[in-house]
Amino acid sequence: MLHRPTIAAGAAATALVTLSGCSPTVPVTVAPSATDPVCASVVLALPRSLGEGLEQVDTDAQATAAWGDPRSAVVLRCGVEPLGPTTERCQSVTTTRGPTIDWVVVEDDGDWTFTTYGRVPAVELVVPEAVATTRSTAFVDLLGPAVALTEQQRSCL
Repeated sequence: MLHRPTIAAGAAATALVTLSGCSPTVPVTVAPSATDPVCASVVLALPRSLGEGLEQVDTDAQATAAWGDPRSAVVLRCGVEPLGPTTERCQSVTTTRGPTIDWVVVEDDGDWTFTTYGRVPAVELVVPEAVATTRSTAFVDLLGPAVALTEQQRSCL
């Protein structure tokens, strides 16, 4: 009889370890300049949530972050190639806490890509169609304080 509690406790501990190890990780391609030290500061300053249902989840690449369902997560990469002059839509987004970030916004097959304009290192945010069709992308303003840690060299006109 002394062995049953020990077996039950061991099974419970194993189940707990198994459950905690099941958190899916979002696979992300690392950006070319992800090792820029500013990217570490950006990622550390990012919000833990972009709103209801968009809680931060783990990624497998340096200088990245993701929110929401790992199968269709909103993904941020710091250190992407800075954009040159473009004819794509450039949108200035002012956050409630002050900084204004310029984003080039491109829709492609239902997915939306926001790439900082005039900032080094550049930051990219991909909002998959599954998220874009069910909610506003207004949560982009929540990224402003973190993205403002990058150096602004140009702005939208």
